[in-house]
Amino acid sequence: MADQKRYDETHKISDKRGNGLLRREIWVDANGRITRYNLAYINHTLHRGDNGRVIGYDNAHDGHHRHSFGRVEPVAFVSFEDIEARFEQDWTALRKAP
Repeated sequence: MADQKRYDETHKISDKRGNGLLRREIWVDANGRITRYNLAYINHTLHRGDNGRVIGYDNAHDGHHRHSFGRVEPVAFVSFEDIEARFEQDWTALRKAP
């Protein structure tokens, strides 16, 4: 059985709260284990490259990695929950930046 996309969510962030989109995609195998993920904060006002992805984490190619304003760097994978926490911390910090 092929992996199935379990979550495919996009949330619009209001202009007052920073603008942009939060994107969350998660695929699972037949046992419910996460096999693929894509978490992204997209804001074309802050970054036009990388399809507007300002911050993101995924494992779609070349292992687990982080996107930040067009740069891509590998990340140590502990758990998907850890990746989600890192992503939330990163994009929340952007909202608080001057």
